[in-house]
Amino acid sequence: MNIELRHLRYFIAVAEAGNLSRAAQKLFIAQPPLSVQIRQLEEALGTALFVRHPKGVHLTEAGEALLPEARAVAERVAGLRAWIAGATPTRRLSLGFVPSAGSTVLPQLLATLRADDPSLQFELREMISSEQMDALASGLIDLGVARADTRHPRITTLARMLDPFCVAVPAATRAPRGGTADLRDYAEADFVAFTRHRGPAYFDQAIHLCAQAGFSPRIRYEASTVHGVLDLVGAGLGVALVPASCVLLAAPRVRLRPLGLTQKSAVLTLLGRKVAGSPPLLGEGALQRAAALLDGLRERTAAKLGQ
Repeated sequence: MNIELRHLRYFIAVAEAGNLSRAAQKLFIAQPPLSVQIRQLEEALGTALFVRHPKGVHLTEAGEALLPEARAVAERVAGLRAWIAGATPTRRLSLGFVPSAGSTVLPQLLATLRADDPSLQFELREMISSEQMDALASGLIDLGVARADTRHPRITTLARMLDPFCVAVPAATRAPRGGTADLRDYAEADFVAFTRHRGPAYFDQAIHLCAQAGFSPRIRYEASTVHGVLDLVGAGLGVALVPASCVLLAAPRVRLRPLGLTQKSAVLTLLGRKVAGSPPLLGEGALQRAAALLDGLRERTAAKLGQ
C-alpha cells in the first residue's frame, strides 16, 4: 500500500491530540475511519506507531521518530501549495515556554527568531520544563524555553543564561541598597509563592533555597503568574523568591534583592531537538542572535539588580 499525505495528516493529528476521538473531532471525521487510516499507515511502514491505553494513545519509538518527519513533509506540501497559488509560503515553528519566562524573555526571543523570516508563524504552548523535554523528544514542539539543562540524547541546548533567584520585597521595606540579601533574614516573613502545578521545578527550587537557609517558608498567598506574584508583593502582603530576570518587568512598588548564594541550576535555556540527517530548524545566524539575546538579557538583569 502506498503512503498518502492524508495518512500523515491523520497521524500528526492523533499524535498531537493523544486520543483518537479528539483527533477525529478535530479532523471532522468519524473515529472508525480514522482508526483504519492509522492502521493502514502502520501496515505500510511495518511497525506500530501508537501504544493504546485506557485514556488514549502514546507514540512508540517509531512514532516519535516519524512525527518530525511527517510534520516536515506536511509543511513542505503546504508551502508548495502556497507557492503555486502565488502566495508567500510561511514556516511554522512550535515553541513551548515556562510561564515564568512568558513576560520577560519570550517576546524578545520571538522577535529575534523572526528576524530572518518575517513570515515565520509561531505556535506557542505554555509548558513546564519536564513537559517540554517529552514534547521535544517526541516532536510535538520544535523549541523549548525551559528552566533546566538537559542530558537527553535527542535534545540539545541552543542558548543559555543564568537566571538565579532573588528575593522580591515591597519597595517600602527598609533594606540596604546594593549588595546581596541573606535569605535567613526573611525566615519569619510571609511568603507569596508561584502556584506549584504551574511550575513545580520553580516552586521546588524556591523551597530548597529556604531549606538551605535553615527554615521552611510560611506561604500565605499564591499566584499563577509572575506578574501576579509581584503584584501581591507590591501590595505588601509578603515577600517572594523570583527569577532575577523579573527585574526587567519594572514592577511598581517592588524591589528585587540578589541572594548571596551559589545557584548553579538556576538557568533559562533554549532547547531544540537533534534530528540526524535533517536540515537545521534555525539558521546559524538565528541561533547566534538568540544566544546574544540571552547574554544581553543577563547583562541587563545584572546591571538593574546592581542599581
